[in-house]
Amino acid sequence: MDKPILLETSARHVHVSREALETLFGPGYELTKKKDLSQPGQFACEERVAVIGPKGQFPAVSILGPVRSAVQVELSATDARSIGVKAPVRESGDIAGSGACKIVGPKGEIEIDEGVIIAKRHIHMTPEDAKELGVADKDVVCVEVDSDGRSLVFGDVVVRVSEKFSLAMHIDTDESNAAGAVPGMMVHLI
Repeated sequence: MDKPILLETSARHVHVSREALETLFGPGYELTKKKDLSQPGQFACEERVAVIGPKGQFPAVSILGPVRSAVQVELSATDARSIGVKAPVRESGDIAGSGACKIVGPKGEIEIDEGVIIAKRHIHMTPEDAKELGVADKDVVCVEVDSDGRSLVFGDVVVRVSEKFSLAMHIDTDESNAAGAVPGMMVHLI
């Protein structure tokens, strides 16, 4: 069955641990929700931090909540190169041996030895969506993007299945620009 999938662009952002949050913003600090994201329980925060590499920095990078068990910085390949950080393409949470950077908040700073990644493109879906689309968790699929003058096929798209997810494909800003993506665009498995 051909079921359309929402395509969303994931801009650079930071996930913080409780310890990192308190170092960056002060003891007992809580994240301030700015807006809910498409994935249930996930939200963009009012708080921003500087992400600093050997060749440059991004002075106001959004934090996404809720807090996590480890600090993770997600950049596009262009972002990583521009600040001099070596970031591998990885699935979220797979940070062992990944890039390093400094993160600066209003009350303090941290240096992470690993945690900077270029997020592997992926599709979030429920078990019901997976059944309907004929795929399973961790399958690698191809997705067709039909855009005005920039249509393409993304390969190496990881399927992520959980009851906690909502059907959406996530790509970074480099990929979004290459595909001519616009808000509300729908894509299809092929």
